Amino acid sequence: MTRVMNTREEIILGLEKDYWEAMKRKDGKRAAELSGETSLVTNSHGVSAIAKTKMGAMTEDGSWTLEDYSLDDVQIALPAPDVAIIAYKARQTVKTGGKTRSFEAADCSTWVLGAAGWECHAHSEVMLEKA
Repeated sequence: MTRVMNTREEIILGLEKDYWEAMKRKDGKRAAELSGETSLVTNSHGVSAIAKTKMGAMTEDGSWTLEDYSLDDVQIALPAPDVAIIAYKARQTVKTGGKTRSFEAADCSTWVLGAAGWECHAHSEVMLEKA
């Protein structure tokens, strides 16, 4: 059975996809707009606190290209009117160092509604093992 999303869940899913599209286009301005003043990020490189301006620069200047992606098994929690958490499996095809590789990861983002609108204040990604 397919779960029907409510309006706030649809907004959060749309924002998460907008972030991925900004990465794909290497649109640092949009990535910065969607980021909190400082975003916490965890991934295979460890833990980082990334300023909004640095997020924009990293998106534009990175030596990688997001070729394609899809989001599956999306789950959204709305613990407060101004907080949303989205988790999903992300299938990605990335080109870096002249090599293209595809992988699957589990991702999670925390969005907070403030004066500037919804912003992503935390994002984590863990690589999933191949079966």
